[in-house]
Amino acid sequence: MTIIAHMAKVLESKEILEVFEDGMQMMRVNYYPACPEPEKVIGLTPHSDGAGVTILLQLNEVEGLQIRKHGKWLPIKPLPNAFIVNIGEMLEIVTNGIYKSIEHRAMVNSSKERMSFATFLFPKYDGVLGPASTLVNQNTQAQYKTTGVKDHLKGFFGRKLDGKSYVDSKRVHHNN
Repeated sequence: MTIIAHMAKVLESKEILEVFEDGMQMMRVNYYPACPEPEKVIGLTPHSDGAGVTILLQLNEVEGLQIRKHGKWLPIKPLPNAFIVNIGEMLEIVTNGIYKSIEHRAMVNSSKERMSFATFLFPKYDGVLGPASTLVNQNTQAQYKTTGVKDHLKGFFGRKLDGKSYVDSKRVHHNN
């Protein structure tokens, strides 16, 4: 069973699995050279991932990944031979905000290079992206707009990395 299948099962929503079925994958290799003045450089600016799920392998166990929690940056200590699984913006939208994407950044190390492999899981390119209908009802309104996956990707990749601003732009504003 896939990671997304497990998440869909917990929410009792087969629709989530269907959105990502026959979807796309993208892989990126990240290399951050050692920097004698790391306080002057950010390896990767704060952002949340636009995919559904990101699976990250930190190769040489050098610290650098940080997440924002309650306004503070917290380091994620790499564990040997372990994967980090990040919820991305697309899964946040499909789960109507039940699963949240997390803002993170990559910092450089003063004496060691850092390398990681990231695999991103996306829905089908010609699919539709919006809250799963099984997670929207009289008591729970849709928290995000529905759009095409293609349009969502164009918007996400067409802007600068800037926190969680893109997923926030997809929110529905209710007058309750």
